[in-house]
Amino acid sequence: MTATTSQDCLPEPGRWLTLGFSLRFLSRNFSLLGLSLLLMCGTALLTWLGYLVTIHFADGFTAHFFQQAPEAAGIIGWLKFKGWSLLKLLFFVISRVIAFYLAFLLAYSLTSPGYSFLSLAAEKRFLGKELAEDEGFSWAVLVRDLIEGCKIGLFGLLVTLAALCISLVPLLGSGLVVLLYIFYSALMFIDYPTSRLHWSLGRKLGWLRQRWLKALRLGWLPALVSMVPVVNIFFMAFLFPLFTVHATLNFVNETAVELHSETPGSEVQPGVAGD
Repeated sequence: MTATTSQDCLPEPGRWLTLGFSLRFLSRNFSLLGLSLLLMCGTALLTWLGYLVTIHFADGFTAHFFQQAPEAAGIIGWLKFKGWSLLKLLFFVISRVIAFYLAFLLAYSLTSPGYSFLSLAAEKRFLGKELAEDEGFSWAVLVRDLIEGCKIGLFGLLVTLAALCISLVPLLGSGLVVLLYIFYSALMFIDYPTSRLHWSLGRKLGWLRQRWLKALRLGWLPALVSMVPVVNIFFMAFLFPLFTVHATLNFVNETAVELHSETPGSEVQPGVAGD
């Protein structure tokens, strides 16, 4: 199976590639589509299991507090009951969102080698290149991808803690939390192509900071989907391969094209490669 480049569909280097472009690119490459389906199932299963375990632990830890509602006798009792009800509702929503992120970060870390390979394969197809044998599976690559995934996962825990603190800020707190998760979502997907270039976390964050508008465009939809309780487990697992390919293609068109062109004897022309 050879990778061919369609000269009629060459995107201009540096131009933003839409999610529709990435979807068409993915759907035309059956090997990428098959790998995406496997990763979907693995991510959904690991996230669901992690979510159940986390929720069971959180509910068991606080069950003694929420099992018995205070008596709504008199004004003070009524206020206590309403406060208890509101606290129970807030705990339910916040605990589910946090449980999802913890479970998803675990699934993200464990499946990162697969998504890294998907990102590499998408980049090669986009550039019209063959996937070299030494770029396939190896234990060294597997360990490296796991380490990079764990780094981003641990950074995500810090982001979650920061989001909890920021959410307490009146009026602006909720908006700042959404922005924080948008940029973190963009970081998760940019991590795949940048880790192969041995970029540090600081350089990845710097890339997003310099291109903050593109970071917003990459991260807003994943962040929005991840904030819907329960449904987010399946939607994120279903859309994660597409988001990975989408971020990879835009990174390649923005930055990696220049990096490849700096290599002596290499001429890179991004395009849409088919099976």
